[in-house]
Amino acid sequence: MVRPTRVFLPFLFACSLVVALGHAQQQAPPAAPAAKPPNVVLLVADDLGYGELGCYGGKDVPTPHLDALARDGVRATSGYVTCPVCAPTRAALLTGRYQQRFGLEFNPGNARLAPADYGLPKDQPTLAERLLPAGYATGMVGKWHLGYREGARPTERGFQEFFGFLAGAHGYRPLDANAPAEPKPADPAADPVADPADETAGLNPILRGTTMVAEKQWLTAALAREAVGFAGRHHKEPFFLYVPFNAVHAPLQAPPAQREQFAELQGKRRTFAAMLRGLDDAVGAILAELDQKGQRENTLVVFLSDNGGPTRSTTSSNGPLRGFKGQVWEGGVRVPMLLRWPGRIPAGTVCDAPIATIDLAATVLAAGGLKAEGLDGRDLLPFLGGARKEPPRSELCWRFGEQRAIRQGKWKLVTIGDAKPQLFDLERDVGESKDLAADEPEVVAKLRAAWQVWDEQNQPARWARR
Repeated sequence: MVRPTRVFLPFLFACSLVVALGHAQQQAPPAAPAAKPPNVVLLVADDLGYGELGCYGGKDVPTPHLDALARDGVRATSGYVTCPVCAPTRAALLTGRYQQRFGLEFNPGNARLAPADYGLPKDQPTLAERLLPAGYATGMVGKWHLGYREGARPTERGFQEFFGFLAGAHGYRPLDANAPAEPKPADPAADPVADPADETAGLNPILRGTTMVAEKQWLTAALAREAVGFAGRHHKEPFFLYVPFNAVHAPLQAPPAQREQFAELQGKRRTFAAMLRGLDDAVGAILAELDQKGQRENTLVVFLSDNGGPTRSTTSSNGPLRGFKGQVWEGGVRVPMLLRWPGRIPAGTVCDAPIATIDLAATVLAAGGLKAEGLDGRDLLPFLGGARKEPPRSELCWRFGEQRAIRQGKWKLVTIGDAKPQLFDLERDVGESKDLAADEPEVVAKLRAAWQVWDEQNQPARWARR
C-alpha cells in the first residue's frame, strides 16, 4: 500500500470568463501548446545497502539531498532488483524485462576476462532506444557494464551522449591525486574491483563517446559535472538522463576533504562514509540544476541501488535484512528506491508494496505517453498516484545460478542449490530468520509451482558466471 506521511491542502483556483463585444468578427482563442513530455532522470548507486541512507535509518552518514528526495516523493520500503549483482540488474532496468528472458544472468568479469561477445542483445531495446524516436535527448553518465565490443556500447544502444566507463568498476582518484585506497579483503560475493593494470593499459578508460579522456577531477564529482551539463544543455526539450554512479563500489577512495568530515570513524568505514557523502552531494547538484532550469515540476526522478551492500568488503550496511550482495536473501535484492514527480506522485509517501526495477521502464514509457509492450514490468504511476489501490504486481522471482527465490505477497520462498526450500513471512520477519516451510507446506508447494511457471519462460545463461 501507499501511505501518506504528510497532508497537503488543495489549492483553490478562481476562474473568470471575459467576453469581448464588438463589431469585429469574434476569433477563436489559439490552441494551447502541447505539453512537453516529462524529463526522466534515472540515478543509480552501486553497491549501496538498504540501511545506509538517513531516510532508511542510516545514522552515521548524513545524506540530506537523498533524504529530501524521499520527502518530496515516495520512498519504497520493498523496492527490489532482479539480481543481486551489477550487470544483470542493469540489463533488466534498461529493458523492463527479467534478464533471464535473454540469458544475461551473470557479470562479465573485467575487461581482460569478459567474453568477447558479452553484452545486451540487440533484440532487447533499451529505454534510450525507445525514447529517442519520441523526440527525447538521451544521455548516459557513469558505469555501463553491459558490453565492451563495438555494437554493444552506450552510444550504439540509444544514448546520444556518453561519459563514463564500460567495465564493472573504476578507481575514483584523478590523475593528479595520490590519496591511497583502503585495503579490501577478498570477498567472493563482490565484483572484480577496478584493476589498475586495466586502467593503465587503456582497457577501462574514461570515455566521452568513444574517445578516451584524461579526467582531472575525482570521479564522482566528474560524473555530477557531466550530468549537470547534460541537463542544462537539454532543458528546452524532453530528455532522458541515465546516471549510474560507480559510488559506493570498491575500491574505497575519497577526497581527503571529504574523509576529514568523518574523523570520528575509522578505516574502511571512514572512507566509505566520505564516498557516500560525495554521492549525496552529486545527486544534490543534479537536482539543483533541474530547479535552476525550471524543470523540477516536469521531471520524473528515480534513485535506486543496483543491489545490496557487500558489507564485508566496504561496510555498506543492509540494515535489518539478511544477506549481502551476491545473494537472493533480502539483503542482496531489496534496495533503497525513491521516486519524485511533483503533481503526479504525492510528496512524503511511503510505498510498502513490492515494486521492482523492471517496473521502472514501464513507468518511464507511460510517463512519456509511449506504449510499453512486451515488458515484464508494470506502470507504477496509477498506483503511486492513488488511482489504483491494488498492489502493482502479484509476484517477483529470482534466479542467480543455484540460488532461486520467489515473493508473493508476504511470503518469500528461498532455495539454495539442493537444500530444502525455506519459507519466510516478510511482514513479520523481514530479516528472514524463521523458516516456516514445515508449518506451511501448501504455501511452499504453491510458490514452487509459480516459480517453475516463471522459469519456463526463461533461457539458460548465455555466459558463465565470473
